Amino acid sequence: MLIELRRLTVAVPPGTVICLVATEPAAPLDLAAWCHLTGHTYFGPVDGTERPTYAMRTTAGGVPTDPARPWNPVR
Repeated sequence: MLIELRRLTVAVPPGTVICLVATEPAAPLDLAAWCHLTGHTYFGPVDGTERPTYAMRTTAGGVPTDPARPWNPVR
């Protein structure tokens, strides 16, 4: 999930809202933590969707992360 999300965040312009379908039970916690780590804005669950969907907005100047391990900031 985070590998795909990282790929998306570097491919879209800042300010883009991404809605991610994630069925993993830890997804809400992982996404919130990853957004906090990288500086992106986490909106949380999207109401009215059939599958668990979470929204976030990309931010200019976010902290870059390792492409293979997006939970690790690039130093």
